[in-house]
Amino acid sequence: MKKTTGAKAPAADVAASQLIDERIQELADWRGETLAKVRKLIHEADPQVVEEWKWRGVPTWSHAGILCTGETYKAAVKLTFAKGASLPDPKGLFNASLDGNTRRAIDIHEGDTLDGKALQALIRAAVALNTSK
Repeated sequence: MKKTTGAKAPAADVAASQLIDERIQELADWRGETLAKVRKLIHEADPQVVEEWKWRGVPTWSHAGILCTGETYKAAVKLTFAKGASLPDPKGLFNASLDGNTRRAIDIHEGDTLDGKALQALIRAAVALNTSK
């Protein structure tokens, strides 16, 4: 896929991005900061990522299929990778939803330090898996 410079995103993408911006602002605490940081890392790892707003309020990042979602809870920001069980995780970021056959998640709690390079490697692996079909 070629990246087009200066092209406008479709209206749905713009609306989803705006809703994610609003979610980050309304959280106004460590969860908003964490979601913003994760979002930035995702975009750096895959400049062609598409932001979506699914299931009545879940930020979702896709590229030829869902890469991951960014749910926010009182005690955690949860990044759920749709096909996480099929992804290499040499740094051991996955720490939740480990029992399933398909998904894997990363729960980030207040004060946790996230390995940004390892997260970006997971994003790139998820893109490669989605585009390999």
